[in-house]
Amino acid sequence: MIKPYGVVGLVPTIWGIQSRADIMRNIDHLEELTAGALWLSSLDIPVKLLVLPEGALQGFNDEALDTPIEDFLADGAIDIPGPETDRLAKLAQKHQVFLMAQAKARNPDWPGVMFNVGFIINPQGEIILTHHKMSALLPCERSASPHDLYDQWIEKYGAHLQSFWPVVDTEIGQLGVMMAMEGNFPENGRGLAMNGAEVVYRASLPAAFTQNDIFEISSRARALENNMYVVAPNIGGMYLDQNTQAPIDCGGGRSMIVDYKGKIVGKQNDTSGSTYVTGVIDIEALRYHRTHAQVTNWMKDIRSEAAQLIYQHNIYPKNRYLEQPQGNHAAYKAEVIEPQIQKMIDLGIWKESHYDQ
Repeated sequence: MIKPYGVVGLVPTIWGIQSRADIMRNIDHLEELTAGALWLSSLDIPVKLLVLPEGALQGFNDEALDTPIEDFLADGAIDIPGPETDRLAKLAQKHQVFLMAQAKARNPDWPGVMFNVGFIINPQGEIILTHHKMSALLPCERSASPHDLYDQWIEKYGAHLQSFWPVVDTEIGQLGVMMAMEGNFPENGRGLAMNGAEVVYRASLPAAFTQNDIFEISSRARALENNMYVVAPNIGGMYLDQNTQAPIDCGGGRSMIVDYKGKIVGKQNDTSGSTYVTGVIDIEALRYHRTHAQVTNWMKDIRSEAAQLIYQHNIYPKNRYLEQPQGNHAAYKAEVIEPQIQKMIDLGIWKESHYDQ
């Protein structure tokens, strides 16, 4: 039996990095914030899961400044495992928690390619899961998806759910990762759920999405339709560099924890300083609902054969980075975004607006 436990999502102030060495300052701050957040949150119920938002280690300077991929790989991306994850492992060991986090990273199997990787560390300090982000904020984030390397990816790792939406079974439930923009695509939540996920990490989104309710709507929808917890802390204020006079609220708040019925069980809107969001996870209640409800355990009623017709057209091009490097913002807009919109029109799925005439 898994007793109910507390989860804490940090909402830290961060410093955008100019070099990989700058990441350690962010980790210094994460360690301080963790100590306070876990002490206060453990007064009623033990905290067993700690979650860091996307951007907590490196910020988003590479996206904001359109940094060439080769430059960021040389002195900005991390290795997993590496010195940074080693420090996070010590943090997990010290507080005896599972830790979920994210970083832009290299992969020895794919030299010259930058990935956005979510990872999970257990209380023993071991990395027990890595997930390569499937769907990114594509106009500005240039990380490669496994789909961008699809043919070779399945040769290396196989064509199954664990290759794309990995889940790890632990003493606090079955854990998975669905970072940021991934949560706006129902396929990512469903892929994790069909692989058994019960608690899913989802963070962060920028203010343009949080302030228009997209972050909340999509987080709650993925939780409800898949009967899983979604833990979604957002970033706090971000200093562009060490000399910036004041932090910029890039995330816009709305950090939340959503239960398996789509209800918010923890929320933190404030981003005026480093803070956290906390709530309770009850795995046994989730499992009981999945196996006893007649209606709202939706997945038992999936019409799989008919649903496959939805994807009879290939939409986004696979294998994009097998033979070409990850480009800059302007090239991506011209080579991918504009042709993709035209493709949707040509297929008869979308119609052009009179505003364009």
